[in-house]
Formats: sequence, structure tokens, C-alpha cells
Amino acid sequence: MTGSIARPVGPVVDPLPPGSKPDMRPLHGRWVLLEPVSAERHARDLFASFADSDPEGTVWTYLGYGPWASFEQFEAWVREREASRDPWFYAFIERATGRAVGMGSFMRADAPNGVIEIGHIWMSPGLQQTREATEIIFLMIRHCFDDLGVRRLEWKCDALNAPSRKAAERFGFQFEGIFRQHLIVKGRNRDTAWFAMLDRDWPRIRAGFERWLRPENFDETGRQKAKLQVA
Repeated sequence: MTGSIARPVGPVVDPLPPGSKPDMRPLHGRWVLLEPVSAERHARDLFASFADSDPEGTVWTYLGYGPWASFEQFEAWVREREASRDPWFYAFIERATGRAVGMGSFMRADAPNGVIEIGHIWMSPGLQQTREATEIIFLMIRHCFDDLGVRRLEWKCDALNAPSRKAAERFGFQFEGIFRQHLIVKGRNRDTAWFAMLDRDWPRIRAGFERWLRPENFDETGRQKAKLQVA
């Protein structure tokens, strides 16, 4: 219309096929394997991975479940996770031992808009801050962008969970803000910190992960020589 003022709108999105939902394929790494969680195959190892090494239950501080009083209770919980679809749960398995030592999921899949989240991530004390732990996150991110074709990958955590917030930024996620009074978790208020990674940032971030994960970047004990740089 003559004299009308144009209103700003977002850029046109390429008419590509929408992102797809997880199909529970195994995700293979050099030091770890991620496979759909199974109570029969993984529950015993998962329980053992934290039962003795984390008597205070710190692994579960910011999660909506745990700790468990018995293996039977934990096994029943894993069986429910095994049947779940959105979230889709995976077990983290160390290739060196063949044992499951943590879990995580793909969740809140919005295929038409190409958005998904990785969450419910917990790792046994022995897995935390290792090259295996970083490779796990790399495999999950790579699956989202390279296999599922997402435009946006999200990471959310309790705003008080400093280690998770630090990890998100180390892996290349950008902080987007705090959702105040977002949830009630175990009877307590949770403000949620939101992070995200976009498809246009992924090639640069992927190159940083791949440099860091080269075998020559680690000494004989598995300790890194150079830090992860994805910026």
C-alpha cells in the first residue's frame, strides 16, 4: 500500500526437508560407544558406576530423579527410560571396559522447525572430565547436525549448576538467558539457564572438536596436551 511502513521480518529459510527425529542408531566414537539404553544390558553397570564412588549422590543434585535406595529401584527406572520416546535415552559405554558409565538423551524434538535438545546427561565420577566425556558430547552434537539435520541444538540446566554451564560454553553453546521460576524440581525452585548452538556455527565447532580428539593430543595416561578450542 502507498505510504505504508514495511515491518521487519526474518530471512527466508531454504526449503530443505525438515529435521528428522532420532532413530536410536548407535553412535560410534574412538573411545566410547553410545547405544540405546537397555535395562538388561546396562542397568547393573550403570548402578555400579556411581553406587560406590558417589555415596553422597552428588551426580543427581540438579536432576529430577535419584539417588536410589536399591538396584531394583534403579533398574525399574532404567526400564522406563528404555521404553521412552522423546526423550530418547542412550547409555554411554567405555570401549576400554565395555561398561556403561553414564546416560543422556535427545529430547523435545521439533522436526518441522529443525530444533532438538540434548539433556538428562549424567556421568559417573570416573567418567567426568575425561576425553571420553568430551567425545560423548561431540557424538551427540554431531548426530544432531549431521544426521538429524537440525538448525538449532539446545542445552538447558539449572542456573545454579556451574559445572554444566561451564561445560556448555566449553563445547561451543552460546548462553541465551535465564528462565526464572521455570520448574519445580524435588520441591525446590529452578531457574533454568538456556544455551544453544546453530547449524551455521557447527562446521567451526566440529573442526575444533576433531582437532582436540586426535590421539596425538593425549599422553599415555589420556591427559590432554592442548585445550579444546571451538571459538
